[in-house]
Amino acid sequence: MKINKFEDIKSWQLAEVLTLEVYKFECKTQSGIDFSFKDQIQRASVSIMSNIAEGFERATNKEFTRFLYIAKGSCAEVRSLLHVGNKIGYITQSQYIELLTLCEDISKTLSGLIKYLSSQ
Repeated sequence: MKINKFEDIKSWQLAEVLTLEVYKFECKTQSGIDFSFKDQIQRASVSIMSNIAEGFERATNKEFTRFLYIAKGSCAEVRSLLHVGNKIGYITQSQYIELLTLCEDISKTLSGLIKYLSSQ
């Protein structure tokens, strides 16, 4: 199947779901909202989908692959933040498990796409 636009890429679709879920986090503390944590996890999740989109629009598979690796790095950052967020009570256990699994799926689909592009 030929992909004609970045919105057709499974990794991008999963990253969009992740981002929308991350934006729902409240990150409440006793003194208010932890805007620093909230901002960091939002930026990292948006970075995944943005790098997939930007890489897709580049002229070569080599450039696309480079951006996919950046997206994988951002995905790892989100996973790391999910661990912290769960341990300090910003994220429920069910959110944590759901989103950690989603991040792992994104990373796997990115790895598959990278492998495919590298073989071309």
